[in-house]
Amino acid sequence: MTTKLVLVFAIFCLLVTVGFTLDPIELRRLGFEGHLSVDPSDLKAASSDFGGVNTAEPVAVLFPASAEDIAKLVKAAYESAQGFSVSARGHGHSTNGQAQTANGVVVQMSGSRGSRVGSGKPALPKVSEKLMFVDVWGGELWIDVLTSTLEHGLAPKSWTDYLYLSVGGTLSNAGISGQAFNYGPQISNVYELDVVTGKGELLTCSGELNPELFHAVLGGLGQFGIITRVRIALEPAPQRVRWIRVLYSNFSAFTHDQEYLISLSGQPATGKFDYIEGSVIVDEGLINNWRSSFFSPRNPVKISSVTVDGGFLYSLEITKNYNQSNADTIDQEVEDLLKKLNFIPAKIFTTDLSYVDFLDRVHKNELKLRSKGLWEVPHPWLNLFVPKSRIADFDNGVFKGILGKKTSGPILIYPMNKNKWNDRNSVVTPNEEVFYVVSFLRSALENGGEAQKLEYLTNQNRLILRFCYEARINIKQYLPHYTTQQEWMDHFGDKWAQFQQSKMEFDPRRILATGQQIFKPSFDTHTASW
Repeated sequence: MTTKLVLVFAIFCLLVTVGFTLDPIELRRLGFEGHLSVDPSDLKAASSDFGGVNTAEPVAVLFPASAEDIAKLVKAAYESAQGFSVSARGHGHSTNGQAQTANGVVVQMSGSRGSRVGSGKPALPKVSEKLMFVDVWGGELWIDVLTSTLEHGLAPKSWTDYLYLSVGGTLSNAGISGQAFNYGPQISNVYELDVVTGKGELLTCSGELNPELFHAVLGGLGQFGIITRVRIALEPAPQRVRWIRVLYSNFSAFTHDQEYLISLSGQPATGKFDYIEGSVIVDEGLINNWRSSFFSPRNPVKISSVTVDGGFLYSLEITKNYNQSNADTIDQEVEDLLKKLNFIPAKIFTTDLSYVDFLDRVHKNELKLRSKGLWEVPHPWLNLFVPKSRIADFDNGVFKGILGKKTSGPILIYPMNKNKWNDRNSVVTPNEEVFYVVSFLRSALENGGEAQKLEYLTNQNRLILRFCYEARINIKQYLPHYTTQQEWMDHFGDKWAQFQQSKMEFDPRRILATGQQIFKPSFDTHTASW
């Protein structure tokens, strides 16, 4: 009996150190608390994403019950002579296969099975009211973070427009929305992380503890570790939101007013708005869109109802947060701010709603689109950071040029204050004190018109990028997608040397997040045998 146990142990050690040359089910010998699946339905789900363009089927999917499960998996990949890749997947909202891996293992961070707490999650959010923070699992969705913190009258400071995204997923990029001019992106509002590195080490890091790992991971596109726990800064949650939308036909006035409003970020709460986002409205498109239910469907507003020069309107959305205790002053605060803006007179649209309903505004329209089969379609999105000094050139060349009054989804445009971003983090932005987020959030419909087809929209994205290159507009991609390392080197610029050094330190075998196509793994994923 003893001899047999020794033999089994020797085979197990051989599998770990030499490489898994048998069936992937042999991975289960690592003793996961969670569930390692080779079920075809799980593999199929992990092989696709929101973008609906790229597919890559993994060999297995791990539903972790703990951070230790992830550490075991990554350590096995790191120590295996043959090697295999590991990619963390949250809600699957990436658009170019960034969370996918062929012939590797996907770690399904959101909606994990077989967890310790019996809630489909390895850990529940833990709120500290005294210290104003919450600790959450890396795969937690932001909507669930909000729900948990509101029980204590608190909420995170910075958001994304869509709350059904994982915490680890948005922090691997930056996490932006209309509050970022004031609080910075979500990565600027994190105190501490637990991270499984590419060596299989589970480390705690912060600005003081393992700071190199902390700053590398924030905005690091999953290259240095898998985020398993996050400590997020909180503030007292408002009860209500005054939501205002005004319209512009003049681009210069539109950008001037946005830049003025974000310059007020250092003012007291009464002297500034809490959320600022702009958008471009093309041709006969509804001023309303899938991002919000701002206007009544029975009373839509079209461009044709407004005198517009050139067929373009620009919409500015702004909000003021308030509580019942100061509801009597909100009207005057809003009026004082609006009177300094130069929007089209008599085109002010206002509504009041709860704080939760405002933050969760996109999800309500997602449900409507799902019911019509219009949500799970290809999404050839393009997100850019454009320097303030060239935003007028971008408007002329792209909005009024390449688009040709045709679009199939929202186009966002709003400014950021660079001083709200920590330059030590991995994410890169234009080298100007103010830069714009420009997001083309299009949906491809093969049964629609030519301008709605995937090929047309993908080619339009290429034309936009080419225009910026030829016009020497030094853009940076947000949620970046490149296919060569030289392109990635150009993207990171002065940060590339540090980025590469961090990769060698924390993921030397280049196991993690191979779907980003930044580094080639130290093994050939196309010939690896299980």
